[in-house]
Amino acid sequence: MDYESIEFPRTAPHQLKHPEFIHVAAPPQVTVYTSGSGTFATPPGALFLTVEMCGGGGGGAAVGSGATAGGNGGTTTFGTLSAGGGTGGPEATIDSGGAGGTASGGDINITGQTGFPPAAFLPTANLFQVAGGNGGNTPFFGGGGVGITDNSGSAATAPGGGGAGGAAGVGSDINARPGGGSGAYLRKLIASPAPTYAYAVGAAGAAGSGGGVDQGGAGAAGIIIVTAYFA
Repeated sequence: MDYESIEFPRTAPHQLKHPEFIHVAAPPQVTVYTSGSGTFATPPGALFLTVEMCGGGGGGAAVGSGATAGGNGGTTTFGTLSAGGGTGGPEATIDSGGAGGTASGGDINITGQTGFPPAAFLPTANLFQVAGGNGGNTPFFGGGGVGITDNSGSAATAPGGGGAGGAAGVGSDINARPGGGSGAYLRKLIASPAPTYAYAVGAAGAAGSGGGVDQGGAGAAGIIIVTAYFA
């Protein structure tokens, strides 16, 4: 069977019988907050909002006598939505990293990843170098810090990531330390937006310090991404 191609006439908008019925929706408007606090004003004409956010990541612990644990990440909020920050890597224990933050109020709520312990536990003098534990990755952004052999842990590289723990050096009888937990993540569809929403971005957890050996890596601050959609 033979098929003939059909070419439909091209009609310019001004040639349409009812051009007033043509409507092109406005593009979505995206607002991103990476620090601080304030008030989000819903854009005029917005039909609904989507909100994605994560809490701040915990810092990694430092190594040595008198060293400190990593600081806790701050909680990120948007209205009644809450994404908790990760816990800093502990200095007093090495078998587990800082806990991930928890989220509430979202349609999707995902707990942050726990920081990682060091690669090995060495109860006696080290004959080799051991990296500190990695920081936790956020469910949405990843970006946890990486433990580095015989060096301070690296800082988180993406919003909400946990910092890595400090390493143990050659000849030291001190173990490497764990990484911090990542901030929680949530996503929420707001079908009937209010005129305004108070927001706050969770701060980064401080790096563990002191001890005279290797320091922890800092966590990363949280983030809020608000997308407004129009008719």
